[in-house]
Amino acid sequence: MTLRDLAHETFESLSSNKVRSCLTMLGIVIGIMSVVAMISIGQGAKDSIQGSIEGLGSNLLTVLPGVVQPGRGIVSAGRGTAEVLDEDDVEAIREIEGVTFVSPEVARRFQIVSPTGNNTNTTVNGVMPEYLQVRNLALANGNFISAAHVRSLGRQTVLGATVAKDLFGVQDPIGQKIRIDGSNYTVIGVLKSKGGIGFSGPDDAVIIPVTTMQKVLAGTDFFSQIAVNVSDKNLMSAVQAELTATLLRSHNIDEPDFSVISQEDILGTLTSVIDTFTLFLAAIASISLLVGGIGIMNMMLTTVTERTKEIGLRKAIGAKSRDITEQFLAEAVTLTFVGGAIGVFLGWLLCFIITQTGLIQTSVSLMSVLLGFGVSALIGIVFGYYPARRASRLNPIDALRYE
Repeated sequence: MTLRDLAHETFESLSSNKVRSCLTMLGIVIGIMSVVAMISIGQGAKDSIQGSIEGLGSNLLTVLPGVVQPGRGIVSAGRGTAEVLDEDDVEAIREIEGVTFVSPEVARRFQIVSPTGNNTNTTVNGVMPEYLQVRNLALANGNFISAAHVRSLGRQTVLGATVAKDLFGVQDPIGQKIRIDGSNYTVIGVLKSKGGIGFSGPDDAVIIPVTTMQKVLAGTDFFSQIAVNVSDKNLMSAVQAELTATLLRSHNIDEPDFSVISQEDILGTLTSVIDTFTLFLAAIASISLLVGGIGIMNMMLTTVTERTKEIGLRKAIGAKSRDITEQFLAEAVTLTFVGGAIGVFLGWLLCFIITQTGLIQTSVSLMSVLLGFGVSALIGIVFGYYPARRASRLNPIDALRYE
């Protein structure tokens, strides 16, 4: 049987019962669409997080109080729960070769109230002037916290873009006063929007002088974390090792009571979590592919039964078992391949709609498309082989007598 004859017979067979063919393809369509959508959403989330973290500075080291426990990840460090980082540590870190800027920070959550009556519960960061350079941030309007503000325990504040919008809407917040824990603070600046790194990001934060946070709001001489900017990305490992050794000497201990985390560590942990979650969602979505494959096998077995006489006639006039196998296998693969193509398109369309609505960023990669087509073709071969093989083994005499 030539390829042209095979294609013609496949088309005639599938089109003779369009409704059954379409319903059989439905499981494959839904399965492939789900897999493509889940992989694309996971990839989009990973790209978004990677861009946000790298946007905060690729040469960034973060010193956190407490020790990251093996196997529990970066987020289990117990940020702010231990009091081990102080001004002496900051001065010692400044002396390390390769360190450009050092930004000690104290973070707490407070209810913020504006003169407009709007309020929000958000993170208040006590920082020093270097915070802007270390965190790779820029001002949209106004000025940033100065050294004079830090020395005088100033009541000045800089708002993140989201907080400024929540508190003042379209009004210009510069010069306005906000209330933090019962005290008034004058807004002197607004940060440019940094985008998508969650509730702890600079967009959803209020910034005040670190001394004001320590003495007035938090009542502590210790820091929640110390952010360190390294002059060259190639020096990251060396500076991280030297920083660890310096703080061990500063604390006069053998085992660290702190953690030094690089952006690569954070990015690697989050990427691993997202990849695992994406794989989990794709595995769940793949269950419908299994159901669709069983539907393909069921339809093909029914087709073999219905066309038993046709198979016997073909064999009687010289058709080989291989020809019968190829014919039924081609029908199964065509069903799954067409269903896969429709599923890939619908998966892309779903991702496009999700992206346009702004719910989450998605990224449809070539790999997910090829995976969709490959899996659909594989299902056709795996679940179509048994019915095709069964058809090819029919005895022509028994098949011709079948009623």
